[in-house]
Amino acid sequence: MPLPKRFPARDEIAAVRSEAERLEAGEEAGETRRLAGRVMARRGHGKLVFLDLVDRSGQIQLLCAADRVGTVDVDLGDVVGVTGAPAKTKRGEPSLAVDELELLAKITRPLPDTFHGLVEAETRYRKRYLDLLVNEETRRDFILRSGLVAGIRRYLDAQGFIEVETPVLQPRYGGAFAEPFVTHSNELDADLYLRIATELYLKRLIVGGLERVYELGKDFRNEGVSFKHNPEFTMLEWYEAYADYRDTMARIEELVSTVAAEVLGTTRVSFRGHDVDLAPPWRRVKLIDELEERGLWTRDPDDLRGRLDERGVDTSKDRSWAQLTDHALSHFVEPDLVEPTILHDYPVELSPFARTTDDDPTVVERFEYFIGGMELGNAFSELNDANEQAERFAQQEGEAGGERGDPDYVEALSYGMPPTGGLGLGLDRLAMILTGRETIRDVVLFPMLRERKA
Repeated sequence: MPLPKRFPARDEIAAVRSEAERLEAGEEAGETRRLAGRVMARRGHGKLVFLDLVDRSGQIQLLCAADRVGTVDVDLGDVVGVTGAPAKTKRGEPSLAVDELELLAKITRPLPDTFHGLVEAETRYRKRYLDLLVNEETRRDFILRSGLVAGIRRYLDAQGFIEVETPVLQPRYGGAFAEPFVTHSNELDADLYLRIATELYLKRLIVGGLERVYELGKDFRNEGVSFKHNPEFTMLEWYEAYADYRDTMARIEELVSTVAAEVLGTTRVSFRGHDVDLAPPWRRVKLIDELEERGLWTRDPDDLRGRLDERGVDTSKDRSWAQLTDHALSHFVEPDLVEPTILHDYPVELSPFARTTDDDPTVVERFEYFIGGMELGNAFSELNDANEQAERFAQQEGEAGGERGDPDYVEALSYGMPPTGGLGLGLDRLAMILTGRETIRDVVLFPMLRERKA
């Protein structure tokens, strides 16, 4: 007999459970409800069988009396649809007294141990569907992540931003220092790159007059995997005309605290053993001051390399002073920034797209922000002088040892871009903070893994 193709007009388990909770012990409601989900436990035999039914919203006990529903021929993991009345047992358990039970999908492999859950990390990541089935915490984390994304959209939409989409396949990659994934267009007979950032295309839209734009989407960097890095990751970038990095500082504080309060009901989180309050104002310190405090501020690349080498840092791949300084930041400053902290005013060599400060042409209006000893994102007062941008590209190309500039973007700037504040936020990392998870693999549904050897 073929299984049904649909089970219409169903209710959510959480709503029916709430209805049953309001009944008196031993009472049954007069109206019927329809539920569907997966059978995750079975108790009893003969005249009364108890099943635990789970859907995305929650769990409820099914009371399957033989004189009402007949023989209950289901296995753990089967997907069923039921019709019955909300009820509360004499022991006070919210339930559904079943009148009809319909098999919707038959399991043919046994589920993992549902008592202990699925705990082996490799299996959880490779078979996320099983992880979601048997681990309630996993389901809760990814539902929270979905709420996080929705909350960000609500906030930015309410602030007059418009959501846009820019190319994932790009003829030139730019907006960050990173190795790209390279592919080839047969039709165009040209190499293309999976984007490493959305920045340069979004700023073209500011030139075009859209004034406040944002994009939530995937970026790709052909680099290492770690607790905070996945080669495919989700980024938010926004650009706001007529604003600078001070305005952007205030906005990111407000966005993170607002969304945290929406999805968690509080701005306080626990991450890596620290209790952290995301409410503004966040601590603000200058990058140079933090490096000086640790004895790591110098503009002499040989001197800086020596200081890092003395501290056991491998600098063999650092070819420039900028790379050495970034290395000093990531090793000796970032881990100490536990409370929400804005680290601002960077050397110009580290920031090819930021405007210089009014009082020092060697420093730019850039900030990065950190929570729990981890960087969440980066922001600038955007450079909007086409000639200066071309010079910065040339300097960047010389230091990187390869082509990094984008002449089309420079041409776009030549038509005039308003003063603009821009920001990038790593969604995966913010999800780690809000869920308290210590690895990015726990907040990405299908993280990248090495192919399993036979």
